[in-house]
Amino acid sequence: MNKTIPQQVIHWNRTSQKSKSRDLLGEEPLSIRIQGNPYSVVMRTPGDEIELVAGFCLTEGIIDTPDDYKSLAFCDGEDTNTVAVTLVPSRRKEISQILDRRGFISQTSCGLCGKEIVKDLFQQIQPLEDNGRLDINRASTCLEKISRHQPLRRQTRAAHAALLFDSNFELLASAEDVGRHNALDKVIGKAFLDKNLDRTALLVLSSRISFELVQKAARARIPVILAISRPTALAVQLATELNITLATKSSEGPGIYVFCAAQRLLDEN
Repeated sequence: MNKTIPQQVIHWNRTSQKSKSRDLLGEEPLSIRIQGNPYSVVMRTPGDEIELVAGFCLTEGIIDTPDDYKSLAFCDGEDTNTVAVTLVPSRRKEISQILDRRGFISQTSCGLCGKEIVKDLFQQIQPLEDNGRLDINRASTCLEKISRHQPLRRQTRAAHAALLFDSNFELLASAEDVGRHNALDKVIGKAFLDKNLDRTALLVLSSRISFELVQKAARARIPVILAISRPTALAVQLATELNITLATKSSEGPGIYVFCAAQRLLDEN
């Protein structure tokens, strides 16, 4: 399984045609099994599978700490597309309702209206505390320089990225994937397994901000999200309820748009 796959293409430049090789972003299904049973299948870019599943389990509410795992491993070697999760008995008992439903709100939201989604998630996730402030200029610079952390995108023009920074704007972790949700799960999983997640002050995304991404950030207790593209209305509604700051790149030249919880971003110049 490869992250990138070479592909012959015809390049037409209005005056001639040439055959060239271009790298395409790899995409493979990953089956996640919990307690021996199929739980979810996600499409992802090969690589960081264990971290992806760790982040997925944390953001879906399956685990809260690394101690909730009994084991987290590939089935039949690393070349397979299946990762198995076994929980300690006490955690299995705590989340029996989630496992019995075989999915969380992000997998079962069809048919729900926006208000019901926000109400459901608000009941399951506590709002973030209103502490900590970030320099808006330095935060904006992290967003502007996201391409420096996107080697797969430079190769394929098709990968999403997610970056985590601490309050001093030190990079804690970065990840790329064909799926924006997977990129976020991967980067959260990396920080979680490295025991750095509690240091996270800022999440930077190459994508738009959907309500699912706000949900995942809230589960990981990340207070500020900056992204290239604008959030959905539902994402802003959920972020407002959970006291998460959302901001995106301005479409009118330099600067950013802040959509909610603006008190965390200060101009220190």
